[in-house]
Amino acid sequence: MRRLNALWLGHLPLEVAFWNWAVIGGLAVNISTSLGFLVLVMQGQPIAALVVGYGLSVPYNIVAAVGVWRSAGRFSGPRHWAGLARLVTTFGMVILSVT
Repeated sequence: MRRLNALWLGHLPLEVAFWNWAVIGGLAVNISTSLGFLVLVMQGQPIAALVVGYGLSVPYNIVAAVGVWRSAGRFSGPRHWAGLARLVTTFGMVILSVT
């Protein structure tokens, strides 16, 4: 929980927030929830599928995107990296949330 709180507050280094939480974590969470969604739909449980498919992944995507955004605001390196991390994370999390 402490790492998740640090992410949310933007206290993690940008490279950790982006690569570990947005890219690797985002792919893991969204692939897992998409597979769960498909299995539940095939079993005729559409409500459970929606909860698994969106109720788990969308909150994660929001936390990861906010964390990267805030970490980028504290980034002391070249500003273009912070801006690129914000752009890629926002775009990626929106795409992952609607698919």
